[in-house]
Amino acid sequence: MTLSADRVSRTAGGRLILDGVGLTPAPGAMTGLLGPNGSGKSTLLRLLCGVLAPASGVVTLDGRPLAELRRKDIARRVAVVEQQADTQVELSVAEVVRLGRVPHRRAWIPPTPADEDAVRSALDRTGLADRPDQPWHTLSGGERQRVQIARALAQEPRELLLDEPTNHLDLQHQLDVLDLVSALPVTSVVALHDLNLAAMYCDQVVVLGRGRVVAAGTPGDVLTEELIAEVYGVRVAVSHPAGDGRPHIRVLGTLARDRSP
Repeated sequence: MTLSADRVSRTAGGRLILDGVGLTPAPGAMTGLLGPNGSGKSTLLRLLCGVLAPASGVVTLDGRPLAELRRKDIARRVAVVEQQADTQVELSVAEVVRLGRVPHRRAWIPPTPADEDAVRSALDRTGLADRPDQPWHTLSGGERQRVQIARALAQEPRELLLDEPTNHLDLQHQLDVLDLVSALPVTSVVALHDLNLAAMYCDQVVVLGRGRVVAAGTPGDVLTEELIAEVYGVRVAVSHPAGDGRPHIRVLGTLARDRSP
């Protein structure tokens, strides 16, 4: 059993954001959520972690509706990495990562040896073992993203949800973050804008358009010239240079430009 959304819908301000969306990520795999701005990717992630409740449909964890579970129990299984995180509080790298242990601790009880082991392991796996005392505010964008992933790993989740983790990062840091996530022994759902990064790293992709699932499957099956034109309104050339079924997308122009006189 795993995390699953069954025909979930959600409205905001009288507008339908998600319309009967289903998603069951494969255990241990990376699933990419794709789609234009406003297609419902972030809203779906918030439903999957229980921050938002669906207007209809249900999100389940191991077959049980999230609405029946305590927030702490959900947080012990499902970790979330937002697009950007910031704080005005003076915290060190280790202190930020240690926040991931909150779901596992009782109030007012000091960290246990198991908590500290989880923090050290998370720092090590994200390449931050030599920087636990560095102040958060001195980190670059890519380094902060790694710290947030380390904080999520300290939760010891089985499911990891990431909302555009490569946003505002340079190319090297984008690859570093996705290399890290793809190597983790967890089920991950990642909202991405870059189709080539999704093709490189995701085992499965789900494409949303206007709040509905337009297509789902492997990147090679889903990311076709026809689908990208339909969903994104751009003309592309899709090739498979590596011979492994993973497509490479080259943007040729917008369809609106093609139709202009």
